[in-house]
Amino acid sequence: MAAKKRGARGVKYRRAGLAWPLAAAALGGAGAGAAGVVDNYPLLAAAVPGVALLLAGLTGRRYPLWPLLLGAWLLTWGGVLQEQASRLPPGLSGVDLGVSARVIEADDSAGIPRLLLSVDRCRAPPGLPRCDRLGKVRVSVYGEAPMRQGERWQMTLRLRPPHGFRNPGAFDYQAWLWREGIHATGYVRQSPAPVRTDAAAPSLKPRVLSFIDRHAGDAATRRWLAALTLGESSRLTRDDWNLLNASGTTHLVVISGLHVGLVAGFGLWLSRAGARRLTPWNWRLRLWPWWAAAGCALGYALLAGLTPPATRALVMALVGLWALAGRHAPGAWQAWWLAMAIIAISDPLAVWRPGFWLSFVAVGWLIVIWQGRRRPTGWRGWLWALCRSQLLLAPIMAAAVLLAFGRVAPLAPLINLAAVPWMSMIMVPLALLGWLAAPLPYASEALWWLFGLTLDLLRGLLELAVTAAPLWEPPIGQIAAVAAALGLVALCWGLPAVARELRTLSLMLMLLAVVTVSPPALPEGALRVRIHDVGQGQLIELRTRHSRTLYDTGPRFRSGFMPLAGLWPPGQRFDRVIVSHRDTDHAGGIRALQEAHRVARWQAPAGDGVVAGQQPCRNGQRWQRNGVAFAHLWPPAKRPGELSPNDASCVLQVTAGKHRLLITGDVGARVERRLLSLVDAPVSVLVAGHHGSATSSGVQFVRSVAPRHAVFSAGRNNRFGHPVDRVVRRFRRQTSCLWSTAQDGALTFWLIPGEAVRVESEREVPGGERC
Repeated sequence: MAAKKRGARGVKYRRAGLAWPLAAAALGGAGAGAAGVVDNYPLLAAAVPGVALLLAGLTGRRYPLWPLLLGAWLLTWGGVLQEQASRLPPGLSGVDLGVSARVIEADDSAGIPRLLLSVDRCRAPPGLPRCDRLGKVRVSVYGEAPMRQGERWQMTLRLRPPHGFRNPGAFDYQAWLWREGIHATGYVRQSPAPVRTDAAAPSLKPRVLSFIDRHAGDAATRRWLAALTLGESSRLTRDDWNLLNASGTTHLVVISGLHVGLVAGFGLWLSRAGARRLTPWNWRLRLWPWWAAAGCALGYALLAGLTPPATRALVMALVGLWALAGRHAPGAWQAWWLAMAIIAISDPLAVWRPGFWLSFVAVGWLIVIWQGRRRPTGWRGWLWALCRSQLLLAPIMAAAVLLAFGRVAPLAPLINLAAVPWMSMIMVPLALLGWLAAPLPYASEALWWLFGLTLDLLRGLLELAVTAAPLWEPPIGQIAAVAAALGLVALCWGLPAVARELRTLSLMLMLLAVVTVSPPALPEGALRVRIHDVGQGQLIELRTRHSRTLYDTGPRFRSGFMPLAGLWPPGQRFDRVIVSHRDTDHAGGIRALQEAHRVARWQAPAGDGVVAGQQPCRNGQRWQRNGVAFAHLWPPAKRPGELSPNDASCVLQVTAGKHRLLITGDVGARVERRLLSLVDAPVSVLVAGHHGSATSSGVQFVRSVAPRHAVFSAGRNNRFGHPVDRVVRRFRRQTSCLWSTAQDGALTFWLIPGEAVRVESEREVPGGERC
């Protein structure tokens, strides 16, 4: 008997030892591919089979496991390398390419249609690199030809390699393109005109979306129904996403484990109820209800388009059903590792998506806090289980979100405590019952009308919470400390047999960490200058100890997108916003600033009329903030009629101790010569005029100002060629340190009296001296 027990334990141990090495090998392969291990560290790559053998030995198996582990490593490594090889070669940036492609997604919510294309064939001009490996591209359409999902088109594209703005704490668009497997971005050329080669194949999703549009109530109900039941989160507006992000409830509207789990659970409940009626003597032993639940989850994910979040939720739901079935099933942790391995092998890029890790952290922590506990009974038991789960999940998820995104919603735990049961027990069931009742006249309309009422209540709760406690963004250097304090609270309260005194101490430490977190205060007389990366445009933030000023608001693109919209959480306050002139590359973000933030004073050139109630900027205006002196040097009080809008730009000089900052807007060389008698030279930091255009930064001006640091606020691969070569050479002859937002990302200059100018860049560019 003892031998049998030992044998059973050995079999159980050997089974438990398979999944975690498989997941480790898959994750290691994905990491090695992204880091270029094989190319740059061949000896480390050669050690992988040895590591696989070690893992196989640790699992206690008697037969070789290393081929399976090595295969998982190679699959994920090869998948990541294939994605990297599919990116558009830099030599084809801005070149017209003839492609044949299928429309994967078509979205016109931004006002200009944007397409996600799967490229079948690509032809580059002779003598240039080949583009036959190009896979997925994201393009804008500025023509009249309507392109719909599923159609195939022959078209000419002008593309560029995946690129995004780099600003501290802001959304990293380039990383998002990488995670989504998008290999280039650009637009569709209208000459030659695109030609449709194949119509869209019959698809169920357009029909069900049109059913929502016909039978659902208002626009908000239609948007949220499409997102919750069909995974069409692209239908949500920017205001919807801002509200969800600010309240920490984004996970409620993407097709996640919550929704797939509800569908699977509902399917299992119906199937087991049917089995109980059909075979009451052994209904618990029937397998078909579990298969039916798996089929419901699979059908729901297919209807949602098998997007990465839906696929991840589907895999976790299927493995969870297997674990709960109890027949030759893995344990909870075995299932957790197995799901991670399957997702990583099937989609290696999933490893780089924050949602992947947030999902597995949440599920893993639920296993920890419920393992060994009895299943709750009765409605009170289930209500207490839900509250306990949410309260114990809150600190660990807040820590994970803080590490992933650098910001967290302070009231997210309390909001989710109400929003999760409201969504899972009322809203999602109403939405799904509306689909089940579709054959009955007016039944869907009635159910979805009730859904709209519950949606209004949820949005009211979220808006109230966001107003009371906006998104909290601790300083970058203190994020790890706050996350560690939150993690300690989670461990002390989630793990069993932890002393009450230690749990109380963990709460006190967390509160201390949160209360004492504050941005490092600038000393009196110091200035922090941040030139944001906004593409071909300009946006400069000036901070003193207790004041905040913006010079320009960045561009607004033809699609309507304004880079300023993604720089800060809503609710920021600015003491003064200076708009140098009305061009859209300088004034394009005004609307985003007005909608989401508060501005005490606006300034712009007289007559530009960029904002109602603005005050004119003119020569001679001076003010001080915390020991830092500000002065407008241009335009003159009586603006000459011959001045162009560029030459009438507000010119700002800021003095912090012996350091001076000069921002000249878009003024040309003629105005620069008139400024020579007004500028206090030499200048520590000069933001070069007109993004480095040949019309500005004249020879005499550069010599007289003699900037220690010169910054070009220009877009990457911009069509104007800014900064032009001869302007760059002028600054080099003055031995200025040259910086460009196109190459360096956002730039931060610290002008502190008695210290040398300190510079921080968001993107390190290898090679070459700055000065």
